[in-house]
Amino acid sequence: MNLFSRSLKSILLWLLVPALLLTMLTALGLSNKDLRKQITVAYDRSLVGALNSLNHNISTQSGGLSLEQPYTLLEFYELTANANVFFKIAADDGLSVIGNADLPMPDMALESGKAYFFDTDYLGEPVRSVVMAREAVPPLYGDNSVRIIIQVAEGIEGRESFINRMLWRSVWRDLLLITVVMVIVIVGIVFAVRPLERLRHEMRSRTINDLRAVSTDGMPKEVMPLVNAINVHMQRYTEQADRQRQFLDDASHQLKTPLSVLKMQLDYALRESDPQELREVLLSMNEGVDRAIRMTSQMLALARVRDSLDTQVWQQSVSVDLGELVNGLVRDLWPVIRERRIDLEVIRPETPLCVLGVSWLLQEALRNVLDNAIRYCPRDGKVAVSLDRLNATTAQVVVEDSGPGMTEEDRQKAGTRFRRGKAGKHLPGAGLGLAIVTTILQMHQGHMLLEPGQALKGLRVRLVFTLSSGQ
Repeated sequence: MNLFSRSLKSILLWLLVPALLLTMLTALGLSNKDLRKQITVAYDRSLVGALNSLNHNISTQSGGLSLEQPYTLLEFYELTANANVFFKIAADDGLSVIGNADLPMPDMALESGKAYFFDTDYLGEPVRSVVMAREAVPPLYGDNSVRIIIQVAEGIEGRESFINRMLWRSVWRDLLLITVVMVIVIVGIVFAVRPLERLRHEMRSRTINDLRAVSTDGMPKEVMPLVNAINVHMQRYTEQADRQRQFLDDASHQLKTPLSVLKMQLDYALRESDPQELREVLLSMNEGVDRAIRMTSQMLALARVRDSLDTQVWQQSVSVDLGELVNGLVRDLWPVIRERRIDLEVIRPETPLCVLGVSWLLQEALRNVLDNAIRYCPRDGKVAVSLDRLNATTAQVVVEDSGPGMTEEDRQKAGTRFRRGKAGKHLPGAGLGLAIVTTILQMHQGHMLLEPGQALKGLRVRLVFTLSSGQ
């Protein structure tokens, strides 16, 4: 099973508990090893103390080897060490020996004045021995080359018993500590993931339409970014769902009447036998279809523009030349301009005017303004498009026509969805064009101004944009 497919609690427990247990057991082993070493050093120091006591009581004044009160010293040491103690004092030539003559010696050369420790067996029991060689002062037998060998051995049974007791006491203490730490870690992990468990239960218990923000009460700081991201996503989803509902409501409301009218006209045409009357009905139906097509196109355009607010469309932002957009729109709309015999004038600046934005959105805004000017302008009318710089940071696109214009009331309410001015009551359209333009300009930090025409006496539309940096 993939580790990361499990719950966060199980991941933490499976990762932390074994690692912590292994670390603490390793530390326990190391501490016990160190404890054994320290106890051994303490016993060895006592053994050296006994050896030094014997050394201070050795005499060679008579020319031979003698020792004062050795057994009294060793009895005292035996009481302290709680073990059998053996000693040997001998000349390194083997001619003089005091104490346990058969006490084993180490298989190594002894340096004078240095103590050597080694383990061996004596009288059927393991012993720990310390041995040291020193110069005889005055010399033995008058020979300066003969050294004195001093050796003390201690049975290690008592020492091992003490070491084992101390080790087990340390082990039980450390095991108790490990158990307490394990319990604390497990309980801590369980309590730490409780907010996530609460979040999971809360989200699973919600209905499909419950898009309320998740409460952050009691959430740890590390979980707050996740909860905030969930809330932001749910807010976006709510807004998207609201727009979809609005689109469906608008579509059902705006398309219901035209489709009903078309159905009535179709029923009438099927019953009509007069060719002229039938032609008039078909022409009326054609106009109705044109209105429905334009309404649908504008509704889809508005929905697409609003959807771009919450998508990654702004990653497509580039520097867009407004003059090039106008040129492209004039080419696209030229068949309509020529069919209506519109006198179109386009005034471009000497230097390009560029704004930072999404090309197709800006093109949609300019298309709606220019298309309105062409449609509302009478046949053989005039439309003027000009681009100019207002100051160092802003520029404008002005579209003016020789049409009927708009009243003050219509200009104030322009941009409201499905609202059409008096001049457009009998023309195809859905009342969404200026709403689309307003939304796109707000997205590009621009604005739209509607004014009475100056040169052409119709409607003057000014689209004000913020220029790209470096313009």
